[in-house]
Amino acid sequence: MRKKTERFQNKMEENRFIVSEDYEGTRIDKYLSLLNPGLSRSYIQKLIKEDGFVTVNGNKCKNSTVLNTSDEVFINIPEPVVPNIEPEDIPLNIVYEDSDFLIINKPKDMVVHPAPGHYSGTLVNGILNHCKDLSGINGVLRPGIVHRIDKDTTGLLIICKNDKAHNDIAAQLKEHSIERTYIALCDGNIKVDEGVVDKPIGRDKNDRKKMSVNNPDGKNAVTHYKVLERFGKYTLIKCNLETGRTHQIRVHMASLGHPIVGDEVYGHKSEFKTFGQMLHAKTIGFIHPSSKEYVSFDSELPDYFEKILNRLRNK
Repeated sequence: MRKKTERFQNKMEENRFIVSEDYEGTRIDKYLSLLNPGLSRSYIQKLIKEDGFVTVNGNKCKNSTVLNTSDEVFINIPEPVVPNIEPEDIPLNIVYEDSDFLIINKPKDMVVHPAPGHYSGTLVNGILNHCKDLSGINGVLRPGIVHRIDKDTTGLLIICKNDKAHNDIAAQLKEHSIERTYIALCDGNIKVDEGVVDKPIGRDKNDRKKMSVNNPDGKNAVTHYKVLERFGKYTLIKCNLETGRTHQIRVHMASLGHPIVGDEVYGHKSEFKTFGQMLHAKTIGFIHPSSKEYVSFDSELPDYFEKILNRLRNK
């Protein structure tokens, strides 16, 4: 475990570090990402390339610059600029809509909300064009967004139109009372007919873009799965989430040695042209924030998913 011997001084947006012997030989971009967990390594690399944002001993550096003990490192972090998120005429598959919320069937390769590198073409851009009134609890970049699914995961999402509905549904998510069923095609033959994966999930210590079941500070995560069909080299399963951690199903199934087909982050490249993990959020059910009655919504598997399943069945 690294000693906390860095001297740190924060003046406005300027951070100063003195490199301890524990970081001798570490690249500057990795060093700064470790000491600034709120900043991605790619963002730090962009700052390093710009004049005046990052210096080592008063000199401009490169991402590959290797640090020595007692080096003085300065990083100037510019104030974030919140971009204007524009409505865009993007086709939306609306499963249901009323005065409180919409249920959207999200396609593959669509980012849910704007973020660095994705300020247009997102689900939020399309929703803003369709609906002017959305909950503002999650700020201007995520209006109406109460939960999310990954870019390459397809299926159902709740979009809230007002803060009352948002708070109500967020509370149900926190209590783990919302029913969420996913369909996934996994690598390998899962021998048991059903099971439960109860493994805490946290940020991967070696790769901050990934999640892991090996983080001692991970949060409670529980996934129930049931085999629907077996295809020899592959297994089709249904998953019910008891919790909702980032990449939960992807991480849990990979931890069993059965990563989701097409998931190159936690598994490997697929023989099929999936362009991402074969994971679909099929069903969602919860208590309606106004009527207080239980409502449930279902969606069909996307065409590419069905075609691959039919191909496996025909084999």
